[in-house]
Amino acid sequence: MNELLSLVADPAAWAALVTLVVMEVVLGIDNLVFISILSNKLPPEQRTRVRRIGISLALIMRLVLLSTIAFIVGLTAPVFDLGVNGPVGAHGEPGFETAFSWRDLILIAGGVFLIWKATKEIHHSVDPGNGDEMLEKDKATVVISNVGAAIFQIILLDLVFSIDSILTAVGMTDHLPIMVAAVVIAVAVMMLAADPLANFINDNPTVVMLALGFLLMIGTVLIAEGFGAHVPKGYIYTAMAFSAGVEGLNMLSRKRGAKKDH
Repeated sequence: MNELLSLVADPAAWAALVTLVVMEVVLGIDNLVFISILSNKLPPEQRTRVRRIGISLALIMRLVLLSTIAFIVGLTAPVFDLGVNGPVGAHGEPGFETAFSWRDLILIAGGVFLIWKATKEIHHSVDPGNGDEMLEKDKATVVISNVGAAIFQIILLDLVFSIDSILTAVGMTDHLPIMVAAVVIAVAVMMLAADPLANFINDNPTVVMLALGFLLMIGTVLIAEGFGAHVPKGYIYTAMAFSAGVEGLNMLSRKRGAKKDH
C-alpha cells in the first residue's frame, strides 16, 4: 500500500504511466485491425460478441504475462544460434542475426501467420468467386465453426502481440502497478474503439484492402524483428498514418463527386 501511495504522489510515475499507455494503445492498433477484419467475416449478430471476447482475451493474456515477468524476460535469451550474421551497420550492430530466442520464434511464427492470413483475405477480395465454404452464413453449424475458428485465430495473434506489448512495458518501467494500469487502460481504449473501427472498415471496401496491406506490413516487421533486424516503429506507424490520410482524401473526393452527380 505504501508503494502504491508513493507512486501516486510521484510525478515521474505519472509520466511513465501516460507514456506507457500511449505506447500500449499504439501497439494495440495492430491487434485491433486484425480482430476487426476477422470479426467482419462473421454474420452481423456474431461480430460484436467475438470482438469483445477477443479483446477480453487480450487483456487476460497480458495480465497473466505480467504476473510472470521473470519468465517473459527469460524468453529473450537465445535458445539456438545458426551462426549467420548480417553486415555491421553504422551503430556497430549486425543487420540481422540468427541467434533465436523464444520471443524471436514467436514473432516469426506470428508474422508468417499474419502474412498468410492477409494474403488469403486479399485473394478472396480480388477473386470472390472462389469463396471458402467456412464463410457461408446460411448454416448454423458453419456459423458456429466460424466463431470458434475466429476466436482461435484471435488467441494466436493475441499471444504474439501480448508478448511484444509486455516486453515493451518491462523495458519502460520497473513498477508492476504502472504496467498493470497501462495495460488495463489501453485494452479499455481498444474495447471502446473496436466496434466503430470494425464498422468503418466494413462499410468502406477500399479501407479493407488498406487494412490488409497494413497486416502484410506488420507481419513482415514481426519476421524482421524475429531475425534481429530492428525496424523503428515510428516509420511503420507514420507510413500507416500517411496511407490512411491519403485514403481519407480519396473517400472525401468520392463523396463530393457523388453529391455533384445527384
